[in-house]
Amino acid sequence: MAGNPTTEDDVRRAAARLGLSLEGADLAFYHAVVKGLVGALESIGDLCADPGPSPAGDRAWTIPAPDENPLGAWVVRTDLRTHERGPLAGRTVALKDNVALAGVPMAGGTDFLAGYTPPVDATVVRRILRAGGRILGKAHCEYLSASGGSHTAAAGFVHNPHRHGHMAGGSSSGSAALVGAGEVDLAIGGDQGGSIRIPSSRCGTVGMKPTFGLVPYSGILSIEATIDHTGPITADVADNARLLEVLAGPDGLDPRQGGCRPSRYTAALGRDIRGLRIGLVEEGFREDGAATPRVLEAAERLRALGARVAHVSLPEHATHPVALVAFFAIGATDTLLADGVPSQVAGLGLPGLAAAFHRWRAHPERIPPMAMAWSLTAAAAEPDRAREIYAQAHAVRRALRAAYDARLATFDALLLPTTDGPAPALPEPGAGKDVWFAKSGEGVSNTGAADLTGHPALSVPCGRVDGLPVGAMLVGRHWGETVLYRIAHAFETSFDWREA
Repeated sequence: MAGNPTTEDDVRRAAARLGLSLEGADLAFYHAVVKGLVGALESIGDLCADPGPSPAGDRAWTIPAPDENPLGAWVVRTDLRTHERGPLAGRTVALKDNVALAGVPMAGGTDFLAGYTPPVDATVVRRILRAGGRILGKAHCEYLSASGGSHTAAAGFVHNPHRHGHMAGGSSSGSAALVGAGEVDLAIGGDQGGSIRIPSSRCGTVGMKPTFGLVPYSGILSIEATIDHTGPITADVADNARLLEVLAGPDGLDPRQGGCRPSRYTAALGRDIRGLRIGLVEEGFREDGAATPRVLEAAERLRALGARVAHVSLPEHATHPVALVAFFAIGATDTLLADGVPSQVAGLGLPGLAAAFHRWRAHPERIPPMAMAWSLTAAAAEPDRAREIYAQAHAVRRALRAAYDARLATFDALLLPTTDGPAPALPEPGAGKDVWFAKSGEGVSNTGAADLTGHPALSVPCGRVDGLPVGAMLVGRHWGETVLYRIAHAFETSFDWREA
């Protein structure tokens, strides 16, 4: 770094932040050492390779007018295609607005990231374009992806494609709404507590949260590195399997991908399910849950198709919401305080992101109630105690994973409602923070467990309640997406959920 500005005062202030007092010879010694090390750090930029291919030429984008965006689901519109042939040829795609698309703004549902434009593509973007997909734009998501509703994005509400004024579900709200409305064939969502599956259940789409690490998260805004997932939202099972084939596999950048085992998911399509064992997780069904009758009917349909369906108890399932709080309150707050760039998973660096993300500190009061509650909870705990709680949450997580593994040793898949019922109404104008907070948590009672355990979980439409879609969720063994697609495709082709 030319003219390295590190001074003795800089080192003195750095020492104070570490609880040290440096003066005299000690200060002079460390000043000389640190000045050299800072220079070495600053020179890394001259040594590193380009983190990813930049787009050829300018990428045009526009902000759609309100009459072109009736659901409030689009952030920006584009029309990008680089290959005419491939498994996604002819398919249109929307990206959740936490996915880097070079040359096109990315806000992650916030106002403070407005104007940030990543200079590189996320790995999933490169794979979609290489496979012939046509990217039509970025879809709205919840503010920092911190809501299961569709009401916290800085740009406003996202409406359900089946009933205006109702939730699309979150946090991948725009992605599911656009697919559910038929505006695109395919979309990318993200999932740390249910954010692919909840909007899929609400909007009548198929949503897959893959096995942890199957799809690279490189170039996507992180919430908490140990529960970050990204995956496909589509109109049907066949397209979902096809898109996952394109997305899956290691990219050499994402440290989440240890042991990654991709497969040919489309090979599962059209196979019968006779003899497959499916367990109904008793703890996932509420007697008063509006979706319960539809999911039980789905179980009977699977039995009629030849599957062996039985009830199974999984008491540990009920423990996951408390454990998930620790990952969101402590882990996600660490990501926020790291200005969106946790050091352990910054494999594909997004130049300029940390500086843009730092702007949240100027207006922290704009953070919506759910995300604010996470951060305040983490800040209210003593630092040492918070770390201990976080470690304990990992122990609960391991026990939960072992419990799921034990049931999946007997069953090929587990079945439970994705959400307890259909999409609720969006908040009324002037609703208080208590309403916004409560609506952010609606629909998450079953979905978060698979984010903690890393098992694949697929939501497929199974009927309607009061005219709105509801979903059934299949959970499978690690790297067992093929079995889930086999079951879901047989189920999907056996009836029309829209008429159920």
